Amino acid sequence: MGAVVKIPTPLRRVTNGEASAIVLGGSLRDGLNELETQFPGLKERIVDANSGELHRFVNIYVNGEDVRFLQGLLTTVNDGDEISIVPAVAGGS
Repeated sequence: MGAVVKIPTPLRRVTNGEASAIVLGGSLRDGLNELETQFPGLKERIVDANSGELHRFVNIYVNGEDVRFLQGLLTTVNDGDEISIVPAVAGGS
């Protein structure tokens, strides 16, 4: 079954327009590696290549919980979980 990853509109250029993907359980890092296999170039938009951590302008939620307040990329992902990738929105005047 796997976990469902919700792909935000700005990243759908990399996923050929796909709004979601399925990844197997394990850690969030494992899931992102699997997404990279499915959609090459996606991971670099989510994870900083130098630090190996999430870009500061990307938030990820597993079942509505911000992974930064869980175990980050080591957060466990189970079958049936929903992973949401949310790019931060900046603006103002």
